[in-house]
Amino acid sequence: MLIVVYLIAITVEAMSGALAAGRRNMDIFGVAVIAFVTALGGGTIRDLVLGHFPIRWTQHPEYIVLVISAGLLTTVIARYMHHLKRVFLVLDAMGLIAFSLIGCSVALAMDYSIIVAIMAGMMTGICGGMLRDVLCNQVPLVLRRELYASVSLVVCVLFIGLRELGIDTDLNTALSFAGGLTLRLLAIWGGWKLPTFSYQQRWD
Repeated sequence: MLIVVYLIAITVEAMSGALAAGRRNMDIFGVAVIAFVTALGGGTIRDLVLGHFPIRWTQHPEYIVLVISAGLLTTVIARYMHHLKRVFLVLDAMGLIAFSLIGCSVALAMDYSIIVAIMAGMMTGICGGMLRDVLCNQVPLVLRRELYASVSLVVCVLFIGLRELGIDTDLNTALSFAGGLTLRLLAIWGGWKLPTFSYQQRWD
């Protein structure tokens, strides 16, 4: 199940990257780069940090074709995509959860500690979007507005907690996925946000 969701997720993330590039008036090469980084950047950073080689997409060139094609297709259909905003939000939420669970699983399979596994899951879930925003000269969305990174954190903690309780891996994955998706969708529709910190006073 996670593989299917993963393929959907990298496609959606590539399209979101292409839209972000379009808002910055990038050329076609820029669109392709941002689409690729957004879709596969999180997993790449995770693998580099954990020493998990070879990096996943280097063994699956079809992933490269998929995300770049999705990014370029977005330039053609962008004017119609506002009609699919809700669908994209749901698919993006599914992708966040799938990325987080995959990242956790990779770290645990390599016998990393629980805290490292949680960080690996979060890196996989959010770093692609952070790279997209940085390359597009924006403060990363996950750091300023929505319950996004925190949802990834909850999913990772839930997955590892159920694992420690001896829950079957497939059931654990299903429960963690459902719980994370529910939390993310409730956060979107309810406008839930973390408290913000604003400091304007000058020191001179």
